[in-house]
Amino acid sequence: MIVVVVVVVVVVVVVLIVVVIVLVNCHVEIVAVVNDAVGTLMSAAHGDRNCEIGLILGTGCNACYMEGLDNVGTWTHGDDQDHHPRQVIINTEWGAFGDNGCLDFVRTEFDQELDTFSINPGKQIMEKMISGMYIGEIVRLVLVRLNHENLLFTSVDRDCNLFERGRFYTKYVSEIESDTDEFFRNTKQVLDELHVENYTIEDCKVVKYVCTLVSARAAFLAAAGEKLFDCFLSYAVLDCIKASF
Repeated sequence: MIVVVVVVVVVVVVVLIVVVIVLVNCHVEIVAVVNDAVGTLMSAAHGDRNCEIGLILGTGCNACYMEGLDNVGTWTHGDDQDHHPRQVIINTEWGAFGDNGCLDFVRTEFDQELDTFSINPGKQIMEKMISGMYIGEIVRLVLVRLNHENLLFTSVDRDCNLFERGRFYTKYVSEIESDTDEFFRNTKQVLDELHVENYTIEDCKVVKYVCTLVSARAAFLAAAGEKLFDCFLSYAVLDCIKASF
């Protein structure tokens, strides 16, 4: 359903752009098609030439960075090198980082279950650990496991929405984390929407703690990825990697 909605939105946007171009009689030449990460970097660099990283952290995640042309082995220079740019934008598709198993040492049973029941098992591993499309489901899986261990919602009806895949939205994580007092108003509202009954204040504390852990891990992974780009740009990758551990 999500994929269909995204495709429909893209088609509608393209049609609207074409209609506007025709109506105002513009002569437009399309010279490139870029994704949101590259577009973000280009738009920011237009106003600040020191901007060298484009980062998307939303429903999905991706990043790109500026690279010296001499370091891009796939670029064919041709005869007239003076007309080539000195830098190019590298789109990393970093959401796929970990598809080769290199992140298995930090993945949990909840990450593995989420991946198994996703529309693309084994793909976009890093994205599934940090992006908005998946964070809510990770929290839900943790809460369900705690319930099965009789550590949370001990008298809950297991026919409620908490036990249905995809029903714990990522927006719930932000709402729950915004609770700042002992009344847990937002947490209670979320639990009510999920039709969780007979919860206690201790249950609310645990739910908020789980949300905090999952979102903090996502932030740490995103920060680690951004730090690696800093390393590429400073040409001190090994030193940066050592400093991260």
